[in-house]
Amino acid sequence: MKIRFFGAAGNVTGSRFFLESKNSRLLIDCGLYQERQFIARNWDAFPVSPLMIDNVVLTHAHIDHCGYLPKFVKDGFKGKIFCTEPTADIAKIALLDSARLQEDDAEFKRKRHRKEGRAGRYPVVPLYTVNDARDVFGLFAPVAYDEGVNAADNIKVVFHDAGHILGASMIEIRVEEDGKVKKCIFSGDIGRWEKPILKDPSVFENADYVFMESTYGNRLHGNIENSVEKLRKIIVNTAQKGGNIIIPVFGIERAQELLYWVNLLLKENKIPPLVVFLDSPMAIDVTKVFKKYPEYFDEETKNLVESGESPFGFSLLKTISSINESKAINSIKGSSIIMAGSGMCTGGRIKHHLVNNIARPESTIVFVGYQAEGTLGRQILERPKKVRIFGHNHRVSARIEKINGFSAHADKNELLKWVSHFKNNPQKIFIIHGEKNVAREFASVLSGVVSSQIIVPDYLEEHFL
Repeated sequence: MKIRFFGAAGNVTGSRFFLESKNSRLLIDCGLYQERQFIARNWDAFPVSPLMIDNVVLTHAHIDHCGYLPKFVKDGFKGKIFCTEPTADIAKIALLDSARLQEDDAEFKRKRHRKEGRAGRYPVVPLYTVNDARDVFGLFAPVAYDEGVNAADNIKVVFHDAGHILGASMIEIRVEEDGKVKKCIFSGDIGRWEKPILKDPSVFENADYVFMESTYGNRLHGNIENSVEKLRKIIVNTAQKGGNIIIPVFGIERAQELLYWVNLLLKENKIPPLVVFLDSPMAIDVTKVFKKYPEYFDEETKNLVESGESPFGFSLLKTISSINESKAINSIKGSSIIMAGSGMCTGGRIKHHLVNNIARPESTIVFVGYQAEGTLGRQILERPKKVRIFGHNHRVSARIEKINGFSAHADKNELLKWVSHFKNNPQKIFIIHGEKNVAREFASVLSGVVSSQIIVPDYLEEHFL
């Protein structure tokens, strides 16, 4: 049995892991690269033919874990995509959104090139289309938590709650080979303990091989109460100046959690009664999925829903679906809270709101999620004098803030907490889903805690298990 790292190795996005045994071939996750320096890999031929892969096992519906599926299917994959039911529902929304962004971005570039009287270095075409995304839907094979499924002839897979986003899973894989069974754990994205809405992450006592994320492996988030207080102060201060609070959000989980906290702050009169715009059709659709699966919530949120009080809707919340409604936000006088995707500012309506606010010193841009290296979000977070959006430079005069406590990823201490539950040290622990320096730093810390062999793999690296 061997594993090959086709993504999220030495970087965060593009989650793709190829597990091969004598009788079967399995792909764990099938995500898009989002870091600018790695985006070309989305266009490269897949390292192995999609036709030779039996099935895909999907940890969750974030685009860096599922967003390559339409291209993968278009190039010949015909197997099943095993995941939880909420993951299947949310992935359909995310893939359609991604496809529309691909099509819109390609059309925008074509228009810009025509206007400027030039051609780009490469033909401007989308990586995949909306029809390509829809071709994926029939391959989803939903599985419940803690329910085993035969993902290949000699491979059994069990999904466990990751506590990360709705339906997110840690994958337990048992491979029978030469009369022996080897157990692998793919952590996916590890969630956090005692967060609202979702249950705590699953933990494990035994495994032969562990594939562990390290996105925040070199930093601490701080507690949620401090993060909510920081958000409150930003909102109050910005409203006093007459500016807007612009929040790039991931439509999956982050938008819903922020609605939860903003609703609470409004109910307790801790912030002024500002209109809250959720300008993300995807986030609106995903919120409907949340309402569909209350059994996945933690007890507190489940009780809230059962009492008839939804944490995802309140009188000052305005959901924006159409482009004309989105544009109309810019003509509104006074302060408001604007949440829009994408979360890393790589596309979507957030770019338009940035254009209209980033040069306003009275407005505040608030980042509440991870900004991958090379993304527009990371550039803005580094507070340059100017930033390029839609082909034009814009002065950065708005206040730029970062709040880590809302992250759906475990921080360094929480990652160590998760791995500490193994009673027997795994033979090998592979550190993935982290920028190279972060993964190496976390690996160094982990090597002082466990006696397992700690490996930080590189792109396309191969290991026998």
